[in-house]
Amino acid sequence: MSVAADANRSDPRSLLQGIPLSPGVYRMLDAEGTVLYVGKAKNLRRRVASYFSRSRQLNRRIQLMVSLIADIAITVTRTEGEALLLESNLIKSLRPRFNVLLRDDKGYPHILLTTEDRFPRLTFHRGARPRTGRLFGPYPNAWAVRETLQLLQKVFPLRQCEEAVFRNRSRPCLQYQIKRCSGPCVGLVDETRYGADVARTVKFLEGRATELIDELVAEMEAAAAALEFERAAELRDRIEQLRQVLQRQYVSGEGGDLDLLACVQDGGQSCVAVMFVRGGRSLGTRAFFPRVPEAVETGGVLAAFLAQFYAGGEIPAELVVGEPVEEQGLLEQALGEHAGHRVRIKSRVRAERARWLEMVRANAEVALRARLGSRAGYGLRLESLREALALDAAPRRMECFDISHTQGERTVASCVVFDGEGARKSDYRRFNIEGITPGDDYAAMAQAMTRRYTRVRRGETPEPDVLFIDGGRGQLNAAAAALAELGMRLDCLVGVSKGPDRRPGTEQLWLLGREAPVILPSDSPAMHLIEQIRDEAHRFAITAHRQRRAKARTTSVLEGIDGIGPKRRQRLLKQFGGMRGLIRAGVEDIAGVEGISRHLAQQIYDALHREAAGP
Repeated sequence: MSVAADANRSDPRSLLQGIPLSPGVYRMLDAEGTVLYVGKAKNLRRRVASYFSRSRQLNRRIQLMVSLIADIAITVTRTEGEALLLESNLIKSLRPRFNVLLRDDKGYPHILLTTEDRFPRLTFHRGARPRTGRLFGPYPNAWAVRETLQLLQKVFPLRQCEEAVFRNRSRPCLQYQIKRCSGPCVGLVDETRYGADVARTVKFLEGRATELIDELVAEMEAAAAALEFERAAELRDRIEQLRQVLQRQYVSGEGGDLDLLACVQDGGQSCVAVMFVRGGRSLGTRAFFPRVPEAVETGGVLAAFLAQFYAGGEIPAELVVGEPVEEQGLLEQALGEHAGHRVRIKSRVRAERARWLEMVRANAEVALRARLGSRAGYGLRLESLREALALDAAPRRMECFDISHTQGERTVASCVVFDGEGARKSDYRRFNIEGITPGDDYAAMAQAMTRRYTRVRRGETPEPDVLFIDGGRGQLNAAAAALAELGMRLDCLVGVSKGPDRRPGTEQLWLLGREAPVILPSDSPAMHLIEQIRDEAHRFAITAHRQRRAKARTTSVLEGIDGIGPKRRQRLLKQFGGMRGLIRAGVEDIAGVEGISRHLAQQIYDALHREAAGP
């Protein structure tokens, strides 16, 4: 139904003729028929008339929209809840200029277990719900699904190959050779044992990981008692790997399914961060950047986001939002009707949920800051670096090395990589330095360069356009000598040392063949980029060094804690699969061990992490 505009725009009542008093959806159109805005109302005539009321104070955005309206199209619905869902679908398809728009509308990925197969397959799934099998999720992105699948492969080696490949195998594949599959395709595992791994995988994906670990601990102890030490060692490794996954995904004190959402605004942009919790496990956080018209506050953004985001997907029973949203009761009703179960929206939460909501808000702030200062600023820094180093083109790949140790103990070298988009963390590497005089940074640098660039020379990793060395002329010469021994010479090798007063912004750049250092202005974009890369190399090196040093020292840490005797120490190490698992555990995990109080768990946690932090 359309209400045409009268030629005389001075009389807006011409637009209101024929609009019913029913609930429904209205679309504001301009003279060319383009949809300007989509809205819903319990009373269509009253809502539309409010845009033309002289008594209503309209903000600039609405004033501009009203000035462009030439036509109004309406769709009548039975209830306001139906109108809300129709509104969200129209906003997604029409993308009106004056609405809050959620840009990312892809289906969310899940993990699929093909339970109908004799040997079920665990695989990535995105799209319509399959007629058979079990879905677990949703996950915030494909990376989260693939990471979970890789972790599960290490613990429970279920097949992930396609059915056509599975049926036509005559010998085990590479996945079996690297112990990521038990080889059901060629009969290397029976249905009983494979089914046990399937059942345990389901337990983990359902959020029953603690129950699963207890089961594996009991089985490990039984295997050890029966002198089946290889089986006991295998189970111990599984327990440790599960602990690592649980440490990353478990939301302490929570249970069931819920999503937590927070919105922040800055610089004319909005960011909504969503944390997905399923079965008490955090599946990760994802940031969205909806297009938001001027003068829309965060509560309005969250309300529009909820309506669009959950209109076509899975809806948990509880949604925790950072602040009250507009028309909360209506949203709960509409989303509940769509989901087929009651949906509650909460904005006032306490204790654990309040802390997690604060973390989601912090994620939104970080994501928005990164978006505001990312590409445009980064491109400017690259171009400035090209000019400062007299390069023919902006560097596409940069590497930086740093050395970290404590009086020569447990020396570690780091290598961080930046490309045209920023930090490339998947390419970061660290090197444990051995066989040198303690504290000899030159020898440590030479060893790290040799190990790294041997692989570069073989073609296993790309050669950088610029290589930074955290240090002065001595470290630079050691790096150049190591490269010369490999028969390599990079076009741009730069040493970065602190200035005489060691203040940030006074760094000196040492180039091969130059006697005097190059000193860039402290406000130079090139200098800012060099500092960012150097600081990241330093952070990565010192973190690796502290981890290595802590690993060497933690054996004696438990012995120095009052209240931890041999039996409790043995119980802790058994429950977490060793010191590494214990260091990764949280206070609540430690307190869950028999005989360990909450106060003692805090002492253990503090002692382990104080030792790891170092001086």
